[in-house]
Amino acid sequence: MALISAILEILQRPTIGDVLTELMMLMTPLWIAVFVGVLVGWAWRPKWANLIDSSKSKGSSDSSPISSFSGLVQPLFSTGLGSIPGLNSLKMQLPSCISWTDGDDDGGFHQPSLPNSDCRLVELQFSFDFLDMIGSENSAHVTENDLEHICRLVEEKDGGPAWIQMMDRSTETMSYQAWRRDPENGPPQYRSRSVYEDATPEMMRDFFWDDDSRKKWDDMLIDAQTLEECPTTGTMVVHWTRKFPFFCSDREYIIGRRIWESGRSYYCVTKGVPYPSVPRRNKPRRVDLYYSSWCIRAVESKREVGQLTACEVLLFHHEDMGIPWELAKLGVRQGMWGAVKKIDPGLRAYQRERASGAPLSSCAFMAQINTNFSRKDMRSLEATKSGSAEGENRDKTEKPLGRNIPKVLVVGGAIALACSLDRGLLTKAVIFGVARRFAKIGKRL
Repeated sequence: MALISAILEILQRPTIGDVLTELMMLMTPLWIAVFVGVLVGWAWRPKWANLIDSSKSKGSSDSSPISSFSGLVQPLFSTGLGSIPGLNSLKMQLPSCISWTDGDDDGGFHQPSLPNSDCRLVELQFSFDFLDMIGSENSAHVTENDLEHICRLVEEKDGGPAWIQMMDRSTETMSYQAWRRDPENGPPQYRSRSVYEDATPEMMRDFFWDDDSRKKWDDMLIDAQTLEECPTTGTMVVHWTRKFPFFCSDREYIIGRRIWESGRSYYCVTKGVPYPSVPRRNKPRRVDLYYSSWCIRAVESKREVGQLTACEVLLFHHEDMGIPWELAKLGVRQGMWGAVKKIDPGLRAYQRERASGAPLSSCAFMAQINTNFSRKDMRSLEATKSGSAEGENRDKTEKPLGRNIPKVLVVGGAIALACSLDRGLLTKAVIFGVARRFAKIGKRL
């Protein structure tokens, strides 16, 4: 309504020159706003726009819409998305001038050297579900932040509640200790320390990562499938189905996992990740909140003093299984030792299998692709982050509240003045501009 009244007021000017002058003064801020919006939009354009621009600038043959689409999709397949089941529908909708291969040489797309006249533009059904799937699943599932978190858990510097010991058992070839804590928000968290005699960290790393072997000693694991794997970082996304007691339905998990190495100490992170391409079902019920990570390293054997022939496994686990937490704690307390005792026989059978020369499974092979890092550098980075965070909090605390009062008063007065003087948009713009100037001055005082 303010714009319409301003235009009507301008049209009532006595001469055409006055009308044009007022219209120019009215339209100039609007054109400036449009120009600034275009600049800001171009500066913050999404990454796929850069991919299209780069594909267009490579040559005359790349200027077609089909080559632009190929330049957009090819980097997505080079990151390992070629194994996503949802891409099969896209594969069937590609034009005939773009061929599809399953090779890994250049990402899977090949554009043959055909004349541009033979390549007709076809409509590609690129649904919003597919775009959402790429946006969520192309991102890193397990990141450096997860590494920092497990390092703080290992050193007991994560800032959580104190651990309460709940179990201390041992056999001839292993020892086991367990703790629990109850955070204010979230399910109970568990921490355990297992020491296995005559085992190397590398063997334990492969053993826990090998889903084919886990089915032999983990009675709860019904099925395990690999959804994604990265040959560069070793990151995997797996789909588990686990059996629960008769009064509960089975549970399914979408787990992202990755291993870091620091001087033969292995930090193995597994956690629940979103994966829209695997639809939810009523049964089995999906568990979204899942965290189970461990640190594996060599320790001194209790049999041979001074010899690092034993292996320590520090496990940190919590999950929301969809049942009351007190009932879950009772079940864990009753069944923990029975489940832990099955790990050691499974490990010894796995050692014998590996010693016989049995081929590695795909999961065990991926377990050997680790990201190296320095624990010393990690500590210095954490110290730097904590120092900067403390400095920011201190600055926010020391900043007096009174400095913001002049700005509030000036802006509030400007709003009241602009509403009381109905002289068109230009008058209001001038009032708000002067108010911002005074507000900045008041902020510096």
